[in-house]
Amino acid sequence: MLLKGKVAIVTGGGRGIGRAIAQRFAAEGAAVVVVARSEDQVVKAAAEIQAAGGEAAAVVADVSREKDCEKIVRSAREAFEAIHILVNNAATLGPVLPTEKVSPQEWDEVMAVNLRGPFLLSRLVLPEMYDRASGTILNIVSVAAKVAYQLNSAYAASKAGLIGLTHTLAAEGARKGVRVNAISPGPVPETKMSQELGTRLAEYLQTDSDKVFAQMIKGILQGRPQTAEEIASAALFLVSDQSSAITGQTLNVDGGMAFY
Repeated sequence: MLLKGKVAIVTGGGRGIGRAIAQRFAAEGAAVVVVARSEDQVVKAAAEIQAAGGEAAAVVADVSREKDCEKIVRSAREAFEAIHILVNNAATLGPVLPTEKVSPQEWDEVMAVNLRGPFLLSRLVLPEMYDRASGTILNIVSVAAKVAYQLNSAYAASKAGLIGLTHTLAAEGARKGVRVNAISPGPVPETKMSQELGTRLAEYLQTDSDKVFAQMIKGILQGRPQTAEEIASAALFLVSDQSSAITGQTLNVDGGMAFY
């Protein structure tokens, strides 16, 4: 088992990509702290892991709130004593509008979840990782941070900022035994966010969501979208010792949409 004896926090773990990552980590031996704002989802996700023979704890929290981030870390230590892996996956799509129609409040809300949350959690787990001289942080970003698309200024900026945070954390932790990387997924149709994006784009462009989705697929070399399981496989690689020489990188798991 690649993660035997490890403890992992996975935010946004109640559904979609986060749920797939949490399940994959547990199957590889990790004790997983599943975090989400929705109590029903996070409790169900943890129960599924336990039913499959894994170890999991559920924490209901909003990563945009400092006190909630403290609760997440405290709960992880109370349940499993240590924290070896942090996956910053929780995110919000925000407004699908031209930039001039995005309100400052909407902008701030996206930044609070997508960028401030990973900062808050990283700063809380790093001291322990530095003391132990080992640990991994994985940030889930997006192809939106790399490719020019309309109508997603807040989301794209937050994810580009998260790539920048990934670089800095990697530089600071490299000689202290801590690796920090990111995954940049393309569209994952099974997730609520991808479905919401398709619906809202179709509404704004006055077309149907099938046409919007077909246009997205045209920009993928493989000619198909990605699955949550494919993202989870990449996540497992980047937090395991199999990637021990990799840090400060953003791995595109997008079927060939971006090339840097």
